[in-house]
Amino acid sequence: MTRWSFLLLMLMLMILSGLSESAHAEPVDDSYATTERSCSFGMAKGEGSQVCHVPFPTGCLVAHVPGTDRPWTTISKGGQTTCRFDDKSTDWKTQITGSCSRCKSDHCSVQFIVRFDCSQQAQ
Repeated sequence: MTRWSFLLLMLMLMILSGLSESAHAEPVDDSYATTERSCSFGMAKGEGSQVCHVPFPTGCLVAHVPGTDRPWTTISKGGQTTCRFDDKSTDWKTQITGSCSRCKSDHCSVQFIVRFDCSQQAQ
């Protein structure tokens, strides 16, 4: 191994070790542990709108996106449909309903995911 190859190898190792040290996440405060609940369904092409209800874990509240007062939610979908949490039948305290429009592609699938804060449950 030549001197330059050795120096290049050492430099690469130092860079990689620096990257791995900076990639460590900060510990999460245990007082804000969350759990997820979801509902999902699939639709065939032309199938009309569908709804599903996200179940509430006992003793839990809907968690908020950190630093905001927005509910911590995700809608994951595939296919040509439009999905949302239904404002009329969702109060974020006892009931959460997701709905999607008619499926316009060969098939559609969707999953409504909600994070809950259950930290008060153990007290």
